[in-house]
Amino acid sequence: MNNNSQVEAAEDAPILLVPYMWIGDFVRCHSVVKLLRALHPRRPVDVLTTTLCAPLLDYMPGVRKSIVVDLPRKKLAWGEHRALAARLASERYGSALVMPRTWKSALAPFLAHIPQRTGFAGEARFGLLNDIRYGEKKLPRMVDRCGALALPRGAALPAEWPKPALDVPADKAAQWRASRGLSDDGRPVVAFAPGAVGPSKRWTYFPELAQTLTAQGLSVWVLGSPAEAPLAAEIVAAAGPGARDLTSPDLRNAILALKLAGACVSNDSGLQHVSAAIGTPTIGIYGPTSPWHWAPLNPLAAAIETLTEVPCRPCHKPTCRLLHHNCMRNIPAAQVLPAVHQALAQTAASPA
Repeated sequence: MNNNSQVEAAEDAPILLVPYMWIGDFVRCHSVVKLLRALHPRRPVDVLTTTLCAPLLDYMPGVRKSIVVDLPRKKLAWGEHRALAARLASERYGSALVMPRTWKSALAPFLAHIPQRTGFAGEARFGLLNDIRYGEKKLPRMVDRCGALALPRGAALPAEWPKPALDVPADKAAQWRASRGLSDDGRPVVAFAPGAVGPSKRWTYFPELAQTLTAQGLSVWVLGSPAEAPLAAEIVAAAGPGARDLTSPDLRNAILALKLAGACVSNDSGLQHVSAAIGTPTIGIYGPTSPWHWAPLNPLAAAIETLTEVPCRPCHKPTCRLLHHNCMRNIPAAQVLPAVHQALAQTAASPA
């Protein structure tokens, strides 16, 4: 088969989406789900996911089902890919959109004989994919790269992509709050997401901001994975009993907490995308990265960057190569505090 051919799938055949498995990129893929549902209303959309990201799919309208699998990252695991292929074959997919550029990400769709397998060229995937696209590096934003695969070959990108939207039921969030013993005492809640991939994207002054907010009578909930537990402990120690460590291995806890929060302060991380897609007013803090490239499609309440010149930013590096970290150290808590109060005012003014 010609690697550049575009196989036409049946108009009612399900579509499999193989997204990036980082939380922020996974949320971005809801834009692709919404686009596919608009372009192919008769075709169900399923999403391959890891255990980590799977809770997000429970709140993504337009997704029929999740295919949950945790494949090893550092070895081929041929038998596990064949087992996944058997699962995929049973669903009779007509198309697979493979967003990652890795060879392994295209293997199971190929072994499952999915008729149309679309993805960008990368890692010698000729044969594994039969609808190979080019020009990925000319698309600077991740959403453009992912969304382009859902469009016909050569189609122009839309002026605006559909925005992700996580639909979290308020009653489920309230039940979760009660189960965690988090009193609903009327105090506004500010969620903190202090984690990020790489230390350079972690803002320096979360403890100071938490101390100020709790002194003003607000509650602070610190969210993240167990890897963020040391950061949470530092924040709670600074802020006192008005702050709670809600880090957890289950992403669902963060999702439900963000539904209840009046505002969220987040580094450039996956939880920033989750918060914005839920509709919680979100303050994003950007040091080494650019909000134009990496901010959520959903509008932020504020995108905070240093007001002093740091010539090396944006570098988009996970660690500061110059060791000064001024792109984050030069953003004081006093610069972020007004944005938090503006976000809380926005929540208070919104209809319940």
